[in-house]
Amino acid sequence: MHNVTLSPEQCRAARGLRGLTIEQLAEATKLTRKTLSDFENGKTTPQPRTIRDIVVALEQFGVEFIAAGELSPGGGVGVRLRLSTKE
Repeated sequence: MHNVTLSPEQCRAARGLRGLTIEQLAEATKLTRKTLSDFENGKTTPQPRTIRDIVVALEQFGVEFIAAGELSPGGGVGVRLRLSTKE
């Protein structure tokens, strides 16, 4: 079960890392473009299930979410690409 807090900034950054459009993320999450756009622009705060759906979809695209303090004391939240396991 995912228990990740996702900020609008993290969502935009994650999409940017993968070069995803809002339309592509909307299709992957089964959410509307407006729902995602309103969240990314800070107009709405989605329900926890919606946040989980966004996180799961972005993780499937190879994004990892970093919790505050996970990499260094005092470090903030972030996103990064998961290392490829291609051989």
